[in-house]
Order: sequence, then C-alpha cells, then structure tokens
Amino acid sequence: MLEHQIVGNAMQMVVCTLRPGQVLYAEAGKFLFRSGDVAMETKLSQPTSQQQGESGSGFGGLLRGAVEAGKRMAAGESFAFQHFTTRGGDGLVALAGVLPGEMRAIEVQPGSTWLAEKDAFVGAEGSVRFDVAFAGMRTGFAGGEGFVLEKFTSSSGGTLFLAGAGNFIDINPAEYGGTLYVDTGCIVAFEGDKIQYAVERIGGLNRAGVMNAVFGGEGLSQATLRGDGRVILQSMTIDALAKALEKNMGAGDKKTGSGLGGIFSGSAD
Repeated sequence: MLEHQIVGNAMQMVVCTLRPGQVLYAEAGKFLFRSGDVAMETKLSQPTSQQQGESGSGFGGLLRGAVEAGKRMAAGESFAFQHFTTRGGDGLVALAGVLPGEMRAIEVQPGSTWLAEKDAFVGAEGSVRFDVAFAGMRTGFAGGEGFVLEKFTSSSGGTLFLAGAGNFIDINPAEYGGTLYVDTGCIVAFEGDKIQYAVERIGGLNRAGVMNAVFGGEGLSQATLRGDGRVILQSMTIDALAKALEKNMGAGDKKTGSGLGGIFSGSAD
C-alpha cells in the first residue's frame, strides 16, 4: 500500500509518501511537485512486475514500450509515463487531475479488476498494471464515449489514483434494484469483475423516445451498470463542461449593462 493523502476540495491533489523500493508512475502532465530525494524519469513502459523500476532493455523492452504507448493513446492517455522513485529516505510526490473535481484512491486487490473511463487515470503504484479493455464496438459507438476503457489489475495488490470532474458519488447497483442507468459521460470507474457494463437506447422509436433523444439533452443512448459492486460517478461531464465554455466564450466582450447584473446584463447582439 502506498501511503498518501488527498488534499483540497474543488480541485483535489494527492500527496504520496514514497518509501525505499516503492515506485509510483503517472500519466505525463499530472505531476505537481516532488521532494529533492525523489528521482523522476520519463519512460514509454509502466514498471515491470519483476522489477518495478525497470522497464526492460534492448529490442524487447523497446517493442513492449511501443505497444503500451499505443494502448495508452487509444485510451486517450499520454504517450509516456513518468516514473518516481526515492534515492534514499522517504520522499514526497504530488499528482492531480486536469479538471476541477475530486480524486479517488483505490486499493486494487489481487485477482480484482477495475475499469475506468478514458482520461480518468492519474497515477498508480508500480504493482498496478495499466491495460486497455474494449467494451465492444457496438456498445462503445452507441455510447458516444468511444469503446475503449482503461483496465487496472494487480497480482500483489496496489494503490490506484483516478480523477474526474465535479463531485463523486459511490453507488452499488445491487442496493437499488440491481441496475443503474447513467449518462455515459458521468462514469468514472467501476469494479469490472463485479459490474456488467452496456449501452442501451433511450426509449423506443415512438414519440416519447424521440422527445427524450432530441430535447432531453442525453442523446440516443445511456449506459447501464448491473451487478453487485462499487460504481463511482461524477456530477460533471466533460462534454457538458466543453459546451458551457463554448457557449460563453467571448461573452465578456459582448455583454452590456456591466456592473448591473441580473436582467440588465445581456448580449449586445
């Protein structure tokens, strides 16, 4: 287990304490700060299970690194990982997501699987393996979020850090009839060995279905999560955030009634 503390409210960070022999690896761009006794190295590969800090050498290591980099790019992650190790005593490393929101530290148990939406990964202990899972071509394209999920496993156990937008809520579908219907952009992660993930069409080809699809703001499909396990959802979707920013881009230059606010503030167009 990696000793850590999640700090903050609206924009959380995780501060990890590295012990001698421990390795923390993170997606490029998620690093905030490190103490002077922590070494940082950028590699194409994640730490190996045999020697966490070594990614291999020669043609085999280069090939493995290229394959892993390709998987990460398919999942929307960076091309390379940043590896952190301590030179002697304990060291500090801080990581964070890129959007205002929360973080979760998940202890990946031996034999268990966690699946996360793309861009959720921040960092992990060297014993946690990063991979890519396919939700199925039909399922993924129907959901509009792509068919690639991030997959995390560990043979010996390890700590995983995920981040998302807005606030998080943890729900077990088994406590609410066994099924959750979710906007595909609201999913952060779920226990892949306990929860079944699919995408279903909202309503039928009737008036109610058309109204939901066209005017409901949710599109034609929604995700379904079934089973008895942990599901982490977020209150803000990246798509909704992008649309809100696009809608208000340049609004400050066009608004009139500055300082009056309320009904006296509006667009000059």
